[in-house]
Amino acid sequence: MPYASVTDFVLNPIVNVATEFISSAGLPAVFLLMMLESACIPVPSEAIMLFAGFAVSKGELTLVGIVAAGVLGNLIGSLVGYAIGYYGRTDLLERHKLFHVSEERLKQAEGWFERYGDATVFFSRMLPIVRTFVSLPAGVAKMPLGRFSLLTTLGSIPWVLALALVGQSVGDNWESWRHNLGYLDYVVAAAILGAVAWWLLKRRNDNDSDSDAGPA
Repeated sequence: MPYASVTDFVLNPIVNVATEFISSAGLPAVFLLMMLESACIPVPSEAIMLFAGFAVSKGELTLVGIVAAGVLGNLIGSLVGYAIGYYGRTDLLERHKLFHVSEERLKQAEGWFERYGDATVFFSRMLPIVRTFVSLPAGVAKMPLGRFSLLTTLGSIPWVLALALVGQSVGDNWESWRHNLGYLDYVVAAAILGAVAWWLLKRRNDNDSDSDAGPA
């Protein structure tokens, strides 16, 4: 498929470097790569954990070790993303108004995260693409750090463990599984684009309604 070939052109060099790094450095490499992925650097966790599981099947690493390294890397990287959102709100949104986000919109984001943030952070950790970037809005909304850290850790465990187990089970076929799981990215990306389009349309309609309701 054309989309797959474009994706491979971009990701294959990254995956090759990542797998070579894991082969030479072991658990520290798994930790560092998963940290980079959660800090919004485009290193696919599917490739990292599937290959690490493959290494387990060969007796080079342990399942407990790669899962612990992966989850800890996810947490530390997510804290970096959270900090970017938290402090970026002050510098870019409130002080310099770089993105022209009103205080009312920020309050709405805080209210939304207060009501739905726990489920959002927890379940987003199990979704491609979204899991990488959910830390940013959590930081912008100033979600309590302790709660964010706990939910990030708990939500990362199923994703990391599942990939590790699949990699261990399929062995040499881990790369085929990476390609198959990559198609989930397209589904999630389409859902995100649809949600953004819906939100923009709703916002425009709300603004039109406000204009019509104003004084003549």
